Amino acid sequence: MRTSDEPLPGRPPMSLSPSRASDFMRCPLLYRFRVIDRLPEKPSAAATRGTLVHAVLERLFDAPAAERTAPRAKSLVPGQWDRLLADRPELGELFSGDEGGERLAGWLGEAEALVERWFSLEDPTRLEPAEREMFVETELESGLRLRGVIDRVDVAPSGEVRIVDYKTGKAPRPEYSEGALFQMKFYALVIWRLKAVVPRRLQLVYLGSGDVLTYDPVPADLERVERKLLALWEAIRAATESGEWRPRPTKLCGWCDHQSVCPEFGGTPPVYPLSVSPASPAVSPAVSPAAS
Repeated sequence: MRTSDEPLPGRPPMSLSPSRASDFMRCPLLYRFRVIDRLPEKPSAAATRGTLVHAVLERLFDAPAAERTAPRAKSLVPGQWDRLLADRPELGELFSGDEGGERLAGWLGEAEALVERWFSLEDPTRLEPAEREMFVETELESGLRLRGVIDRVDVAPSGEVRIVDYKTGKAPRPEYSEGALFQMKFYALVIWRLKAVVPRRLQLVYLGSGDVLTYDPVPADLERVERKLLALWEAIRAATESGEWRPRPTKLCGWCDHQSVCPEFGGTPPVYPLSVSPASPAVSPAVSPAAS
């Protein structure tokens, strides 16, 4: 499935989303494989479970407040899985050979448990989201276009805005919280530039561990994020023009689908589909997620 900032194959990137920004910061070559080459990747059971849980939590708010109960939410899981499978038949590969359906049943049970845990963290009977799965897009004065999809936007009667994102994994340790908040600050910047309103609160709901991480941004925070994104985009543009996408080996390489074409594993990347020009030595090839 193409994310919001991915061009057609062989076309230069035209915009930036939180996920693709994180890809470039993690490994510029991974960004190239996903955005420019658009190499296929195998479905992931964990990522697909996250998509399923997000769909259930979104659909639950279709019901009247009094009917937003844990049993009702759990009952939505099988139907939402069927809808997801109809849209993306390749996800059936996750359970190939599961003739008795035991693995699928266990996986659906894990999704139900995550949905049920949400009720210990938030009370949906007292929430009326202004937006769910909200696509946002804005163009900065520099010309950089930012895009993304926000899980939930709550607006208080006073007009204060809260941005909420569901995570099906565990909360990071405190020393890694800044990296976790990068996505939320990205969304807050987009909302600020679109609506001229700084969100009152950013909230990450970790269903895997039952934690809630909150942060209250101020304009200076978002200005720093904007400067960081501009530097990141300049690095992406330089790599796009030069064709130099350097791999950045980390422990996450073990989960990468592209080892066969990665130089770090003895592979050769596909022929670069764009024309190239000499790289500017003044531009860094990557930006640290923790940079401010």
